[in-house]
Amino acid sequence: MSSLQISQGSFRLSDTRTLTLDHLHIQSGESWAFVGANGSGKSALARALANELTLLKGERHNHFSNTVRISFEQLQKLVSDEWQRNNTDMLSPDEEDTGRTAADIIQEEINDPARCAQLAALFGIFPLLSRRFKYLSTGETRKTLLCRALMPQPDLLILDEPFDGLDVNSRAQLATMLAELSQQGYTLVMVLNRFDEIPGFVQQVGVLADCILTHQGPKEQVMADALVAQLAHSESLVGLTLPETEDPAQITQLPPQQPLIVLRDCVVSYDDRPILHPLTWQVNPGEHWQIVGPNGAGKSTLLSLITGDHPQGYSNDLTLFGRRRGSGETIWDIKRHIGYVSSSLHLDYRVKSSIRNVILSGFFDSIGIYQAVSERQQQLATQWLTLLGLNTQGETPFHSLSWGQQRLALIARALVKHPALLILDEPLQGLDPLNRQLVRRFVDILIRQGATQLLFVSHHAEDAPQCITHRLTFVPEDDGYRYQQEKLGCIS
Repeated sequence: MSSLQISQGSFRLSDTRTLTLDHLHIQSGESWAFVGANGSGKSALARALANELTLLKGERHNHFSNTVRISFEQLQKLVSDEWQRNNTDMLSPDEEDTGRTAADIIQEEINDPARCAQLAALFGIFPLLSRRFKYLSTGETRKTLLCRALMPQPDLLILDEPFDGLDVNSRAQLATMLAELSQQGYTLVMVLNRFDEIPGFVQQVGVLADCILTHQGPKEQVMADALVAQLAHSESLVGLTLPETEDPAQITQLPPQQPLIVLRDCVVSYDDRPILHPLTWQVNPGEHWQIVGPNGAGKSTLLSLITGDHPQGYSNDLTLFGRRRGSGETIWDIKRHIGYVSSSLHLDYRVKSSIRNVILSGFFDSIGIYQAVSERQQQLATQWLTLLGLNTQGETPFHSLSWGQQRLALIARALVKHPALLILDEPLQGLDPLNRQLVRRFVDILIRQGATQLLFVSHHAEDAPQCITHRLTFVPEDDGYRYQQEKLGCIS
């Protein structure tokens, strides 16, 4: 029986990134789906299985004789190439369109009209064989590419994002056709963005995070895992709104259209040693910033200025939430606009508490609950638990959850009061790859649904959730640091 087996595999993606597959065994006739977020390593996995990536260490044994990989990028290139053959809009009246037909595309490598017709009939595109490929719909071109891939009768077919760009009906049709191929004995491997794209016939599932295969096995077994179930749950949250505040009428309104933070020529030093030196920085409405830099660069010092905890905040030109520091505001005037989560807060949350009470403590800015909780607060805590996919675990002890689930509960604790600014200081520190993916996914959901702006502090740029719009980087230079500010990849 044919099989593909990888043990302790490490595949080169770039000078700094590798794909790690500790153990993977795909047997003839099986159907697999590998799921992961953008950047998780799905397409790299498809290339590794097709022997298109360099194996740095470990073992790879492939007993399949004919492996074919097809991807959305290949399809886009085919369509682009066809349009470049000749621009139909530029043809003269007597000039022939030389674009290839669907039959030409299918038989590009293997000329077998009978098999071409058989496959086209199977996929319902037989009437389209004589049409120019470039004029087909997205779904029709996808089916044409599948026919082409099946011409050499592969014994392992790898499909990279086969459902991308298809409408609901086209996805259902394609899933049905793939199910028929599976029933005919084809070995199928799909890499997918979403759990809800996994077709019903799939037997085995793998989950990728940060280029590591974290989970694999029978579909029911993998999908029953608590973390995987939470990731799958997050896909259904698009368009939902966050729970309200305790009293929506009491929300403190900040001056409209004014920056949340304005820092001009900031200097902080200890014993004449500069920690921050002239830093000018502004956080405008709607901006979400990642702050990146090595240990000791001054990231925590900058945060302490913003949270009001650093005494040199009064000696600098710093405006927070429309008020100049030192203009008579109290520390609580500052903190009521801020939600804050850090690794140190996580470690300090040692009290025995349920996950529900951890979220409730955000109403009181306390670690633990030391006063009566209202019915309204209990209702809102239930809504937050449901949003996080933890509605059945409200009374579960906080410290019995995974580290990533604990971190999510603390983020919810920080957001219950709908602060103008959420500061996440190294929120991915100490998390395994799947928990990191879980936290990033929910940060994106929570930030996009609410009006809160985000400061996301980390050592590495690649840690950023997708909602980030700007980046402030502490770049080592001489004996100190310079400050690089970027917007959407454009250095300012």
